[in-house]
Order: sequence, then structure tokens, then C-alpha cells
Amino acid sequence: MTILQLRRARTSLVLDARGPGLPRVVHWGGDVGDLGDDELRHLVDATVPPVVPSSFDEPPVLSLLPEPSAGWSGRPGLAGHRDGRDWSTAFHIDGLDVDDTGTGPAGLTVRASDPAAGLSLTIEITLDPHGLLTVRHVLRNDGDGAYELRELTPVLPVPAVATELLDLTGRWCRERSPQRHPWQYGSWVREGRHGRTGHDATLLLIAGTAGFGFGDGEVWAVHTAWSGDHVTFAERHPTGVSTIGGGELLAPGEIRLAPGESYTTPLLYAVWSDAGLDGLSDVLHTHLRERPGHPRSPRPVTLNVWEAVYFDHDLDRLRALADRAAQIGVERFVLDDGWFRGRRDDTAGLGDWYVDEDVWPDGLQPLIDHVTGRGLQFGLWVEPEMVNPNSDLFRAHADWLLAVPGRLPPAWRNQQVLDLGRPEAYDYLLERLDALLTAHPGIGYLKWDHNRDLTEAGHEGRPGVHGQTVAVYRLLDELRSRHPDVEIESCSSGGARVDLAILARTDRVWASDCNDALERLSIQRWTGLLLPPELVGTHIGPDRSHTTHRVHGLGFRAATALFGHSGIEWDITSISEADQTELAAWVALHKRLRPLLHTGRVVRVDHPDPAVWAHGVVAHDKTRAVYAVARLATSVAQVPGAVRLPGLDPARRYLVRPVPDVPAPATIDLRPPTWVDAGVTLSGAALARIGVQLPALHPEQSLVLEVTPAAS
Repeated sequence: MTILQLRRARTSLVLDARGPGLPRVVHWGGDVGDLGDDELRHLVDATVPPVVPSSFDEPPVLSLLPEPSAGWSGRPGLAGHRDGRDWSTAFHIDGLDVDDTGTGPAGLTVRASDPAAGLSLTIEITLDPHGLLTVRHVLRNDGDGAYELRELTPVLPVPAVATELLDLTGRWCRERSPQRHPWQYGSWVREGRHGRTGHDATLLLIAGTAGFGFGDGEVWAVHTAWSGDHVTFAERHPTGVSTIGGGELLAPGEIRLAPGESYTTPLLYAVWSDAGLDGLSDVLHTHLRERPGHPRSPRPVTLNVWEAVYFDHDLDRLRALADRAAQIGVERFVLDDGWFRGRRDDTAGLGDWYVDEDVWPDGLQPLIDHVTGRGLQFGLWVEPEMVNPNSDLFRAHADWLLAVPGRLPPAWRNQQVLDLGRPEAYDYLLERLDALLTAHPGIGYLKWDHNRDLTEAGHEGRPGVHGQTVAVYRLLDELRSRHPDVEIESCSSGGARVDLAILARTDRVWASDCNDALERLSIQRWTGLLLPPELVGTHIGPDRSHTTHRVHGLGFRAATALFGHSGIEWDITSISEADQTELAAWVALHKRLRPLLHTGRVVRVDHPDPAVWAHGVVAHDKTRAVYAVARLATSVAQVPGAVRLPGLDPARRYLVRPVPDVPAPATIDLRPPTWVDAGVTLSGAALARIGVQLPALHPEQSLVLEVTPAAS
């Protein structure tokens, strides 16, 4: 065997595969250069830990699948057994396949087996052109009896210089709340047991050097691309080794491999950066934008009618909403919950996916025709995986539930979960959704909701979350195959299903059911660690928030929604003429800036005053940018200090000015900074190192700045 090095975009992965066991991970992180064979051997020798008293006679081996047989005493990469036997493995390499030609992705496949345990292992590694590493394991049962798998997780090393951890948590309407702490000895384990990604999902688990920020510091991060139960962890061992990893969280008995059967882990995405959190995001965003299925057309400004009409579906009222939406510049109209049989509130109807003849005596077509006749796309809300006990489907097929035999899981929003692992339930949903889209070719968009956790989720007496997740993927894939022009949004009580596996099958996520602009600033900032703006739904809600009852002016709400897949969730037929004019101006501004917002590099500003948040998007050629500065609250300082504008070309000169398209935010200035009216011309270096002093905004106000090349 040999020592292997994969290099792409300033990132290196070095593996020592000279021994008979699984390759040792020598290095993952910053590029160490194109090393020859002798240099690689010296690097390996330089990184082998010493043998110390009261320890193994040979240093333990940290592979991508750590094994106790190699001296590893931390969290094992594999846990399982065959009737209490074959619980420990000693895999030996059978072969290595390297694909490292050209400038595309570099790939490595490790084939290994343990005949004594009756298991074969395949490790698949890819390093893409931008430095994004993906790892997954495939385990096959070669033995005579069934093998119960409890855990199979890829693991990666992190150097000792990473001394802090950052991940995210949250709840409904407060998703993606950051939490940060020193990385101490022991395990930091985050388990998601919701049957979906969860409002409290880590999204990314990040290890970094002390004080790392958005624009500085060295950071290492992992994301588990899985929409069911999952685990993400970081371990620091007194031996001096630190690791991070993640995978699917399996329930007892959930995966039992019959002879010849295999299990494949979710992809573990891993990314390193020496440019802070923005550097991580840049790698991830670039990777997502280069996917073949990434949305290419301009993301249409969307009106969702939920907070305008709720369950009160009246054709004339909805037509009036569509008319007003067209006047304002909206491009997509989405009919939300309440269109199907028996659905007058959230206690009934889920599962009966037929147009309600009482509410829609002529069907949905009159509304679809009116909406599309005004030049808007038409979308529809669905929640296929759920069923209300008060529904015809439940009354006819109570046995189709994801449940333990003999009892129902606790109710949640008056609903239960259909077991899509049952062929009859799966076929029913596929037929209903396919028939709906076939009968209404004007439907170009589905808002796919998922409003409860999977609790006590049983399938034929065994745990069913894994099977349910796989079935949902299969259902989405089949619908996309039959209706390739229909876009799908992943909504799950807002932001409870946000991960890269669901986004392989959908076109955007709904980040949160909370449209409160102040809350949304944080939710969108941290969702943006993983996702570029065009994949995150960001809507302008009513002046009084539905979920917090906080009141905000239109400018603050619109500036917050500007930086995403923008839209409106508001009864725009009831607003004043002045608000209508201003709203249309914000929609037009979004459309003007959309080519930049949905392709550029996201930057977030580390400002010393916690009451001041700033972020922006910079074109990849650094010719232009747009930034928003928000005042969250009052500050101790009367003037909070200049705001730096990072990401520009240091040598280029730029004109910076507030966008002229929309009204200026309210300020407390007696005399605003003199540059605000006409703009100011400065170099990219000056803007990044010094910044600009902004007007003294009132709390909960935002100023949007546009940066363009200065006239020569």
C-alpha cells in the first residue's frame, strides 16, 4: 500500500495506507503542498505520536472508521453485533481506487473486509474542486446470520489548535440559535431524535481556533446530510487527539442486515477554512450552486396567502390578492393550507388530498387560470406525510400509521404520521399527488410541509424512522421525475427539515414560521452558514408579527427579506396606498439586485457593538456589492462606530451610497454623516479596514448600501 494525498483549493487530505488495517488519517485541513513520496513519508513520521508510559506498545490508529482493534478508545466508528458476536472488527484493506486526474473532484475508494466478523466495508471519499470533502461508508454483511447495526459514522481529525466549538440549536420560530463554548476534554454529542432534521439541529458543527469570527480564524466543520434521526459529535481525548464526525442515529433493531445486504451512511460533508465562517460558507455555497439540479432561473418573488387569509378560502378574495400581487411585482402566488376536503381548520382533512367541492365547487382551475392570466406562477401547499384522525383516509386505513402496535403516538397539531414504508400508503400518496399535478398543469410549485416530529415511529413492530426517511426521498424523486418543471419547497413547521439531503430533492427551504424581521435577522444569518441566499425563503410579513406580536416598519421588514428568496406573506389588499407604493419599490429593488444576491459571495461583519449587525453579498469578480446594516437595539455608545465592509478588491475604488430606490430608514441624527446623500468614494482596502460611519439609526431599522465601481 502507500501514502495518499488528495489536494484541491488549498485543502489537503493525507492518508497513510501502508499498513494492513484501515488508512490512518494523517491530516485534513490546509494545503501542505504537492509532496513527493519522500516528503509524504517524512510528514507521516513527523505526525506519529510517541509511545508513553501506561499506554499501548504501538500508537493507536485514527482511521476514517476508528476501531478498538487499532487501539482506539474513543467513540467507535462502527457499533453492531451478530447475536452478541462479531461486535469488534479488524478491517484489512483489500484495495484502493484513486481518481485524481484533471481539475475536477478527487476521489478515493477504500475496499476492506474482516472475514472473521463476516463484514465488508467500502469507504468513499471525494474532495471537490473548491475544497469540500465528503465521506460515506458502505457496510455489507458477508456472514451467515443477520447483523444488527447500531452505528456507522465517519470521523475526521482536528488539530489541537482548534480550541472552541460552535453549533446551532433552537425551537419553533427560533431556529438556528448559535451556541459557542471552549472545546474541553470529553465528548460534545448532539443527537436529533425528531424523525426529521429538527428545529434544534446543529446544521454545522464547527471547531476553530480561539476567537474565530466570520472573516478570520481557522475552522473545521461537518454537516450530516440526512433528514431523519442523526448524531453529530466532537471529542477531545487526553491522548491529544481531537475528532469530529456524524451520521445517522439508529434505534435498536432498526437496521438488521441479512446475509448479502448493505447499509450506506448519509454523506458527511466536511469543510476547512482559514478565512473564518465566511470561508466555510463560501465553499459550501459554491458547491451547492454547481449542482446540476441547482435552480438556474431567477427566483420568483412569492406571495404566500397564509397570513392573509388562513383557512378562509374565498375565490373573489384570492383573485383580488392575485391582482394586487401582480400590481406590486410579485411573480409567484401560493395557495396555502385549506383547499382540500374537510380542511376548515387544523383538526381535520389531512390525508384527503382531493379539492374540497364545498369550498371550490368549480375546482381550483378558476383561481389557477386567474393567477396565471396575470402573469404569475401558481403554487400549492401540501403536507403529504401526515394524516388527521378526523379524515376519510384515517377512518379507512388506521393501520397505515407510523406507530407501535396497539397505541397511537402522542398527538401533535391534531395529526399523526403515515407510514410510507407501507407500499399501500406510499402508492396512495404518489397517486394523489401525481393526479393533482397532472389534472392542474398550471401548478408549478409545491410548498411541502411536515408539521410534527416522528414520535414512537414504528413500522411493523420495529423502529421506522430510517425507512420513512428513505421513502420520503423516493416519493420526492419519483414526483420530480414525473413532473420535472414543478419546484418544491421544504417546509417543516418552518425550519425543521433543513439539510443537504432534502435539498438534493427540493428547490428552497422555509427557514422559519416566524416572519418577525428582528428574529429573522438571526435565523437567516445562521441558516446562511450552510445555504446560499437563493435557497432560503425570506418573506415580508405584516407590520404586527403573527408569531411574536412585535411591530416593525415596512423598511425594516423588507430589508431583512431582501437577502434571500424574497416574498410576501401579508394581506396586501388591506394596506394603504403609501405602503403599496413602498412595497412595490422594495420588490423592484430585489429584482434589480437579485442577479448579485443569488450568485455572489456572502459576507458577515464582526462588529464590536452587539446592537449593530451587518452583512452583505459581494460579486465574485468584486465589481459590486450590497450590504445591509441593522440596528437591533440601543447601544451604550452614542455612536457605535464605523462599520467595515469586507470582501472587496483592496486596490479598486468604489462608490458607496444608500440604495436610492426605497425610502431612507428613520434616524436620530441632528446632522447625518455628510457622505450619505451623495455617497463616498473609497478603496476596497479602506472600506475593509476602516469602514464608514453610518447614520444613527433608531432601533429595529436597517440601511441598505450599494457598492459600485467609482468613476475613473
